[in-house]
Amino acid sequence: MNILLVEDEARVADFVLRGLRAEGWTVMHAADADMGLELTMQEGFDVIVLDLMLPGLPGQDFCRKLRARKDLTPILILSALDALDERVEGLRIGADDYMVKPFEFDELIARIEALARRSRQFVKDSSAAVLQAGVIALDLETLEATVEGAPMDLTAKEREILKLFLSKPGRVFSRERILNSVWGASEDPLTNIVDVYVGRLRRKLGTHGAELQTVRGAGYRLRAK
Repeated sequence: MNILLVEDEARVADFVLRGLRAEGWTVMHAADADMGLELTMQEGFDVIVLDLMLPGLPGQDFCRKLRARKDLTPILILSALDALDERVEGLRIGADDYMVKPFEFDELIARIEALARRSRQFVKDSSAAVLQAGVIALDLETLEATVEGAPMDLTAKEREILKLFLSKPGRVFSRERILNSVWGASEDPLTNIVDVYVGRLRRKLGTHGAELQTVRGAGYRLRAK
């Protein structure tokens, strides 16, 4: 799972980061809302954990701006604001859940997992049977990948990588995100296995291999069509 934590208090951020990473999840940290919004443009997240009392842009405006972009990533507000009207407003402006500080870490884990499950089910229920970007396509029912209508002979891992890119064409996926999504937390994060498999996938795309672009210092993306 890939999580974004938007929290300005260093002590809280360090505690949450260490705990979530101990679960085997990939976690990125933003110390303010503007940085958090920028990260959501660069990376796809499964859940966002958001403080409200942030320097500069408040967490409420983070929610509004993210939803205005039609980004439906689940948001869990984690805030010391415990008044009923604060909690109601947080949910009404786009958050999916609300926890009050101080909190029990086991409950935070459980709520994140619940949000991720609901999000995956929504995607499963609402997604098209075929993911496509230009001439590159993947049928989610038959698992057949094609380029210009011709079938591609992909391994299971290559197909999972292609599915990740096709799920959000144009979005940059970091090597860590690809590793976590396709291989899970058990794989050594220092391995070059992601680069190897992306290279293999490019070759199998033939003349369209250039559509799978390297973004220097950031990761890879499939050019949006």
